[in-house]
Amino acid sequence: MEEPLAETPLRPAVLALEDGRIFNGRAAGACTRRGGEVVFNTSLTGYQEVFSDPSYSGQIVCLTYPHIGNVGTNIDDQESHRPFIEALIVREFSPLASNWRSTETAQHYLDRHHIPVIWELDTRALVRHIRRVGALRGIVSTDGMPAEQLIEEARAVPSMSGLELASRVSCAKPYRWEEGSILTSLPWNEPSEAAAEKEPHRFRVVAYDFGIKQNILRLLVDLHCDVQIVPARTPAEDVLAMKPDGVFLSNGPGDPEPIAYGVENIRKLLGRVPIFGICLGHQLCGLALGGRTYKLKFGHHGSNHPVKNMLTGHVEITAQNHGFAVDPDSLPASEVEITHVNLNDYTNEGMRHRSLPLFSVQYHPEASPGPHDSHYLFRRFTEMMNEHGSAKRANTAW
Repeated sequence: MEEPLAETPLRPAVLALEDGRIFNGRAAGACTRRGGEVVFNTSLTGYQEVFSDPSYSGQIVCLTYPHIGNVGTNIDDQESHRPFIEALIVREFSPLASNWRSTETAQHYLDRHHIPVIWELDTRALVRHIRRVGALRGIVSTDGMPAEQLIEEARAVPSMSGLELASRVSCAKPYRWEEGSILTSLPWNEPSEAAAEKEPHRFRVVAYDFGIKQNILRLLVDLHCDVQIVPARTPAEDVLAMKPDGVFLSNGPGDPEPIAYGVENIRKLLGRVPIFGICLGHQLCGLALGGRTYKLKFGHHGSNHPVKNMLTGHVEITAQNHGFAVDPDSLPASEVEITHVNLNDYTNEGMRHRSLPLFSVQYHPEASPGPHDSHYLFRRFTEMMNEHGSAKRANTAW
């Protein structure tokens, strides 16, 4: 029997920020304290996917949607093998789970993974503060530590700038992924007789794991890709030895500039195999092509960000989760074309090489849950692999 949130006596919780601002609330989840960069996410759904996104490693997440936890958690909505957020901040945290797919309450899920929750505080005031002054380091305490000491601990939390986190969240050894989209297995989505005949894998894809989300892998499998995931530090020579039709560069946490090994590998792969990068992978592509990256004031986190495709003129509603961006003015215009622009702040959201098979986007086209406006990018990746004549090797074993 899981413990209800209405505990007696009530457990207090504190959020302390490095600038001395204190927020008091109620505790849930684990009895502990955790530090990180405090950011806010504006998504209306998908809190479990937020919890389990490795790109949130090193960050405390405030969800702006007020009521969290009501649909519980389940194994299918995981984006990785465990939650990666340092702590959770919400307005209301439901003690009950009411959904036919739920196997565990959010309270028990976070407690089991030793993640603290602070709730019943003014999340609007916190978000306005972060928007005004920028992302701040903070500590969430549910263990009774005095607020004054927590402020000092918050100031000792490592800054996200200069922090290399990709190798910490990456897989330890290569593995193969074979699962397609979960929705195809739901009872109201029975596959047709033609679709039931499984097509052979047509494209070999090696995916660098800088903190990869599982729905990316599912969409690649949906497009008949044979997907092999490799650790972040895998040398380019080892990847080329696998004779891939294409290389995928995943999302991930932290500052892209310290990931010199990733930049070096991309430069060695450039022109030899088609490359598709997302989020951190996009930023690493920018660095590999001679550009620079910079830290955003409070980042982009949510599933409702408008992005304009400069090639088609269409506006896509996108899911985003990043704190750094590529400076478009630092890229060599003779070699790199900007393909997507954020309509909120006009930051760079996508680019492609003018002559070599490489393109990347800053946002998450695999959004789960979230808008499907950008799913076409995965098909563009398979088209690019096909255009470069690699598909003929698709039926050969790894």
